[in-house]
Amino acid sequence: MGTIVKIAWRNVWRNKLRSFVVITSMVLGLWSGLFTVAMSKGINDQRVKSAIDTYLHHVQIHNPSFEYNFDINSSIKNPLIIVKELENNNLVKGYSSRIIISAMASTAHGAEGVRVIGVDSKNENQFSDISKNIIKGNYFSKIKSKPALIGQKLADNLKLDIKKKLSFTFVDDKGDLQRIKFKVEGIFKTANSIHDNGNIYVKKEDLNQLLIDNSIIHEVAILSNNIDDSDVLKHQLQSLFPKSKVETWKDISPELGAAQGLMVWFFIIFMSIILLALSFGIANIMLMAVLERKRELGMLMSVGLNKTKIFLMILFETIFISFISLPAGIILSYIMISYYGQVGIDLSIVSEGLEAFGMKSMVYTHLPYDYYIKITILTLFVTLISSLFPARRALKLDPAEAVRSL
Repeated sequence: MGTIVKIAWRNVWRNKLRSFVVITSMVLGLWSGLFTVAMSKGINDQRVKSAIDTYLHHVQIHNPSFEYNFDINSSIKNPLIIVKELENNNLVKGYSSRIIISAMASTAHGAEGVRVIGVDSKNENQFSDISKNIIKGNYFSKIKSKPALIGQKLADNLKLDIKKKLSFTFVDDKGDLQRIKFKVEGIFKTANSIHDNGNIYVKKEDLNQLLIDNSIIHEVAILSNNIDDSDVLKHQLQSLFPKSKVETWKDISPELGAAQGLMVWFFIIFMSIILLALSFGIANIMLMAVLERKRELGMLMSVGLNKTKIFLMILFETIFISFISLPAGIILSYIMISYYGQVGIDLSIVSEGLEAFGMKSMVYTHLPYDYYIKITILTLFVTLISSLFPARRALKLDPAEAVRSL
């Protein structure tokens, strides 16, 4: 066996240019595939993180009928008991109770249907990233009477600026039409332009003054210690509060959850296509090597080298090419992915389109370590398969005819 391995290693380097072309193609194929997957995963992870930090959070609690009609009277039952439970739950990192009213926001320049979200300004500052996304003005610190935070998209549509007033028209909890004016204190810009155009943040106490029932809470948003704890926390809270509707971020935004779950399959399918294309090149090169050494293989078989050893020799030649290409491709990919994972890739040229899908213009590549293990196994498997055809072709050689060939 040792002699077969030595012969196979020497055969790899008999034609250095050909071996170098095969190795280079495999390295570049692995690098381009892994980097593309890392970029796709980085975009998807960033999209999920941005949505969770801004408006989805890990878990949300509502009245079961609230999400169907957004009725102001469809509030959560016994919100104080829920809040007390969250304060004592080890899985909970933070929470925010909110009032949500469907309203028409209007100025002299137009009107837009919006959700007016009443929050505890101090708690929300630590809970969500709205305060971090303020691009103009302040976060509930300067204007004392009825301040509001609006998205840049909505500000552009209604031609609003700092300290400008806008009116909200809505139906209160008694069924009466209410109209109230707020003053713009801050303009925020998140990665999701749709969210920016449809949501306005105000102080909870300002909305309470307009309602007969001051204990109304429409939403309790929760952050768990880890995103993987979302499902466990959901089941705990649902069993404790069966009359409320408890949902994880995947339930609220199933397209984000589906994309997250499909990333592994995307990786396997995408890399399989690249490796399949490379396997044809490897099989072609190895077949050429077999045909060029037709006479030599015939002589080896004539002096007693059996077909099993011929098969192993061709197999080892292919494996050696993989053992050289695979580490080089993975190392190159890891270096590039790590670098752009820190520096980022600026896609500001298409930022407007990305914002429509809830993505930021700066993308940071990311690829979990288990993906490198998967690609190693997949590459070795594809390489072994690609070596079978040239090895089979070598086994079909007739020693007498092969020796006489040129």
